Amino acid sequence: MMHAPLSSLTQAEAFARIRLLRSPNVGPVSFAALLARFGTAAAAVEALPDLAGRGGKSYQPAPAHRIEREIDAVRKAGARYLFHDQPDYPALLGEIGAAPPVLIYRGDLSLAAKPCVALVGARNASAAAVRLARDFATELGQAGFTVVSGLARGIDGAAHEGALPRTIGVIASGIDIAYPPQHAALQERIANEALLVAEQPPGTEPRASHFPSRNRIIAGLSAGTLVVEAAVKSGSLITARLAGEAGREVMAIPGSPLEPRSHGCNHLIREGAVLVNAPEDVVELLSGFDGTPRSTFREPVSPFAYAPDDMAEAEPADIAGLLTAAPVSVDELIRQSGTNAAAVQLALLELELAGRLERHAGGRVSVAPAMDQ
Repeated sequence: MMHAPLSSLTQAEAFARIRLLRSPNVGPVSFAALLARFGTAAAAVEALPDLAGRGGKSYQPAPAHRIEREIDAVRKAGARYLFHDQPDYPALLGEIGAAPPVLIYRGDLSLAAKPCVALVGARNASAAAVRLARDFATELGQAGFTVVSGLARGIDGAAHEGALPRTIGVIASGIDIAYPPQHAALQERIANEALLVAEQPPGTEPRASHFPSRNRIIAGLSAGTLVVEAAVKSGSLITARLAGEAGREVMAIPGSPLEPRSHGCNHLIREGAVLVNAPEDVVELLSGFDGTPRSTFREPVSPFAYAPDDMAEAEPADIAGLLTAAPVSVDELIRQSGTNAAAVQLALLELELAGRLERHAGGRVSVAPAMDQ
């Protein structure tokens, strides 16, 4: 039994959307394709077993009682759902490929409608970098920006503390799970005074695979991403890359070549990120942001746009034989198959639901690892 209205959608359709997204092998891209094909989540949920069967696997959607429990847990946590086509859904986030179809949040959603800047960096940051992040966040907040970060130790925590209450915390766990534990008080303060956002259902402990997903939300909410201090192989550079692929500004604070924690920022600058020395530089870059970044770090990727009419009439293409373990673009599959985009997308959808397809950044796909052995 549902306890409160979830949105301006009917309760039944809102329930079906949550159930669709929680069903096996349904991610943001396949969710969009299913809505385009069937028009409503309720119709899509009914069609899942048949689609997966055509992909070669028996299938059960997420059980309704599990969704009822989730909705109850969201309510008990003092949180609410936000759907991708609601007016309050952040416009910039909606523009990225694989935008989250459903978010769970606590706090002031209007913060996401203001100009946002992501401020990220190392967990084991130097004391100087932590101070710098806090000072930058304070000044950016005072300049009218909402500072977005991931509530991790080090730079993230300093960014939130400096910007409060003008900050958004995006977490890799459920809305009711504090991670890391030492940020439990900060996370609760953000939920009460600012905005806390989660993609995972309540009760979900953070796993390694959740962090890149969280990072895409951080980058997607923001007109630009500023990296304060980071190693070359770090989650902060993933966030920067995702920002670049979304056509957003990528900025970095340079550091000493003798400090390994500066190598990531120096690498970003060498690859085309904008060098930033002061908060005023960020304000200048983002105040007039019109969708054309000055940074040349990564070319933006154009995600495939689903045309409901095309998907509704499509017959699936035979593309299984074209897939290998090496990721390939959907555009390339369309060219090789000699069929139209909707037919290829429907075939990919059937294979994904059957667990035979893996999706990658930049709209690329490959055979799922287990199927390639």
